[in-house]
Amino acid sequence: MDVQQKVAALIRRYKTDDPFRLAACKNIIIMYSDLGGKYGNYLKYKRSKFIIIDDRRTPESMLSFVCAHELGHALCTPNDNTQWLKTYTMDINADRVERLANTFAVELLLNDGYLAEHLGTSIYTLANCRGVPHRFIKLKKVREGYIKCLTF
Repeated sequence: MDVQQKVAALIRRYKTDDPFRLAACKNIIIMYSDLGGKYGNYLKYKRSKFIIIDDRRTPESMLSFVCAHELGHALCTPNDNTQWLKTYTMDINADRVERLANTFAVELLLNDGYLAEHLGTSIYTLANCRGVPHRFIKLKKVREGYIKCLTF
């Protein structure tokens, strides 16, 4: 199952694209703490999953994106300790895992249903509304039928 299909199935099942609500539905605990410069982190301890968000440094406009990114880690690569991979290894999988989490966040926040509700609106405007940094818009997999309707 690719990321876009996984996101679509989640939205269909839980009837929401709100990453905070989805985390609650999946029994993922959201905590807020000073992370010393990182906006968010995902942690699996024993069988519990945690999303930790730095509410001091994370811009309010990006809270949804940060939560969605960490939710991507929790649901797509739940057993990968990305912080350890990046800090202690030169493993290429660290970049792959981060790209996957970013793709998940973009697909969740700029999902096909949301885009269909706002046809004719610039994808950059929609990204601003949802807190998606513009550099990640290119990760959105646009279905062929939407290409003519979306404004880039």
